[in-house]
Amino acid sequence: MSTLESSVHERAYQLDRQYVFHSWSAQADLDPMVITGGSGCRVWDDAGRSYLDFSSQMVNTNIGHQHPRVVAAIAEQAQTLCTIAPATANLARGEAAKRIVDRAPDGLNKVFFTNGGADAVENAIRMARLHTGRDKVLSTYRSYHGNTGAAVVATGDWRRVPNEFARGHVHFHGPYLYRSEFWASTPEQECERALAHLERTIVAEGPASIAAILLESVPGTAGIMVPPPGYLAGVRALADKYGIVYIADEVMAGFGRTGTWFAFEPHDVVPDLIAFAKGVNSGYVPIGGVIISDAIAETFAHRVFPGGLTYSGHPLAAASVVAALDAMSEEGIVENAARVGAEVIGPELEALAAQLPIIGEVRGVGVFWAIELVTDRATREPLPAAQVAGLKSELAARGLLAFTAENRIHVVPPCIVSDDEVREAMAIYREVLSSTTIEGVTK
Repeated sequence: MSTLESSVHERAYQLDRQYVFHSWSAQADLDPMVITGGSGCRVWDDAGRSYLDFSSQMVNTNIGHQHPRVVAAIAEQAQTLCTIAPATANLARGEAAKRIVDRAPDGLNKVFFTNGGADAVENAIRMARLHTGRDKVLSTYRSYHGNTGAAVVATGDWRRVPNEFARGHVHFHGPYLYRSEFWASTPEQECERALAHLERTIVAEGPASIAAILLESVPGTAGIMVPPPGYLAGVRALADKYGIVYIADEVMAGFGRTGTWFAFEPHDVVPDLIAFAKGVNSGYVPIGGVIISDAIAETFAHRVFPGGLTYSGHPLAAASVVAALDAMSEEGIVENAARVGAEVIGPELEALAAQLPIIGEVRGVGVFWAIELVTDRATREPLPAAQVAGLKSELAARGLLAFTAENRIHVVPPCIVSDDEVREAMAIYREVLSSTTIEGVTK
């Protein structure tokens, strides 16, 4: 590292440590990496060291880093109009909404723009409550829906517990065959029993009190658990039976991540509300939103919707959405995610699992996969989180940025990832996971 590079690195690092308060962290323990640039599936630091980004940062850079069409669209919009209030009409906002609706199922024709995924979920919950006149929201224990008031309480993981200030939230167990809550041994059993459990929860809570069932179409941070065939259709049927709004949280799974525009598409269901963010523009400018069914939109045709944000449909963000979705469509990026998942990532991970006893299961679809790490395949005892953190550091030391959660490594590269980049990453995973420094694993 040159003297100048060292100076830049030190200033960036010191400013961060002195002034920046980081999320989900004990502040004194942090040692953040200094990143200065990126392109495609790679980022680099100020010393010029390149890292293959198999985290997609927060599982959001679906189109990769610095896609030239998206960068150009933001710059062009900045020259025209940087910002305008949401009460006005704006071409970039309208074009973004049209492109999103064009990819949604028939019967969902309006978009309410937010600043990100958490407030997309927040406003979807609000719409469901106002539309139904009911209060309760059902969501799964293995879920993450965001860090705003209702979204974090709808979340099922540990982050909910110190933040339980919102009302009317009920949790239930969703399907997860590898660690089944229902003593199931087949996907069919898991589906049937999970749906029976959900219906019992609805009945026990009182159907007339329930506004919405909120589900990640494929739970992301909670473990990338692709629902068994028939499960989402069963949820849709239960929602219809009891007059409940079905909200699909597509914040992480949507816009190409699973190899389709929306993760619910292969399950032949149509939600009432769709929360989105992340992949819609790969996070180049903060944006999210709710795609609204005609029936729910009609509720607010002559009734004020009591919600709004200063930056709703921000022109720079909207322009980035237009460019991102056009590029993804014209360049076959969603199709690439489907192909590389089926032909390269899936087979490579299966081969890795066959070789390494530390891997209990691999699962996923598109560019959305999880490696579940265990100390014993027979008991499925999870690998301790401290050891997983060590593995993440070892991967980074070898030039691979990984996304980890609990006892899992999530294999989540951008949708543009090439076959060669996947194989490069797999070689690094194999090297690290084969390491003799991993203790306590039953051979």
